[in-house]
Amino acid sequence: MQPEDLRETLELLDKKQKQGKARLIAGGTDIVPGFQQEAPRFKDIKLLIDIHGLKELKIIKRENNHVIIGAGVTFSQLTKHPLVKELFPLLAKAAGSIGSVQIRNRATIAGNFVNNAPCADSVPPLLVYDAELQIQSFNKKRKVSLEDFLLKPYKTRLQPDEIVTRVVLPVPGNNYQGDFYKLGRRRGVAISRISLALLVDIQDSVIRDIRIASGAVTPIGKRFKQLEKLAQGKKVTTELFTQLAQELGQQILDLTGLRWSTAYKLPVVQQTFYQLLEKVCDNN
Repeated sequence: MQPEDLRETLELLDKKQKQGKARLIAGGTDIVPGFQQEAPRFKDIKLLIDIHGLKELKIIKRENNHVIIGAGVTFSQLTKHPLVKELFPLLAKAAGSIGSVQIRNRATIAGNFVNNAPCADSVPPLLVYDAELQIQSFNKKRKVSLEDFLLKPYKTRLQPDEIVTRVVLPVPGNNYQGDFYKLGRRRGVAISRISLALLVDIQDSVIRDIRIASGAVTPIGKRFKQLEKLAQGKKVTTELFTQLAQELGQQILDLTGLRWSTAYKLPVVQQTFYQLLEKVCDNN
């Protein structure tokens, strides 16, 4: 089914969820392959509601000190939009690394984190940018941070009768610098094996604020708040970078436990994070 606007979508979703299992589809880059592969998490779906054409979900605009990104904005649109490129370069870079051109033309920002695969490339930059989500059902609206929204792989706080309508990003201060890094098994059209987002505010060689998030190396995208507290107020030195890289590895190990890939993956994450710290902090 293809509703004409958001209100009709919410009415339809409310009605159909009472009758059976309905699911929203926008780009379809996760759900269509899921059907073809007969993935268990898609097997109970009885109806698809196509929201790809909803204009209310296609906006990108600035409102005071926030930028509003509609849930249906594609990754191609994110990579090209001047507001995103200027104010949220990590998100623009991550968006440009996702899949192929064809995938980026279809896949949407909300679809990426609602699906909540461990390798969702938009999640680490959205986490360091303190993304907040606007969520709506037929009867109510609510707001939730992306960090609280994500629960476990392929599971979020989104209820069956709800739709994410907007992503709200507070505009970072002018002193913030950062970068996004992704490692896949090949150069192009690669699923992430490691992804890291780093955003820092350094003044007089002292870290005033730092935000660190990962993807793929943890069960879901994660913000490392304890590690951020450890770094805040510290003077930028190679010794500090080493300490932070070691601590990041330990926190990841605490989350994931020993796995078959730990022996090679963890050192790569630590070294990558160290190099990312050097690169970003040298630019301040």
